[in-house]
Amino acid sequence: MNRKEKAIEYFKLGYNCSQAVAMAFEDEVGVDADTLARMAVGLGGGVGRMREVCGTVTGMAMVLGLVCGDATPQSKNDVYPIVQEAIARFREENGSIVCRELLAGVPVTTGGTAEERTQEYYRKRPCAELVGMAAEIVEAIITNNV
Repeated sequence: MNRKEKAIEYFKLGYNCSQAVAMAFEDEVGVDADTLARMAVGLGGGVGRMREVCGTVTGMAMVLGLVCGDATPQSKNDVYPIVQEAIARFREENGSIVCRELLAGVPVTTGGTAEERTQEYYRKRPCAELVGMAAEIVEAIITNNV
């Protein structure tokens, strides 16, 4: 199973978009899926379901930071351009990195309980496809930069 398929599978298991992208790279980043899921749990739905920066984008940034960065403050100088490249590719493909814009027409829900993942849920949201695309972008960047 490739990274795109893994990310989509995690999303369809009920993980949020950020978790799904991050967890698809468990072996690459050297962090177990449970820890990645906990790190990214608040980033789904455009950060805490606020429909701001798409969780796929935050997931990409997490993975790229773990793969391309280190624990020094100077590392950001190396990682920011790589993350910017990933975001530019995502924006070019989708026209935005903002969740509410990517989900235009889907009513905003608030509160702590996420919507049930039904066929209707998947039919009205491009999230599974966005998760897969984000995983492909990260994989391509990692392949070319590491």
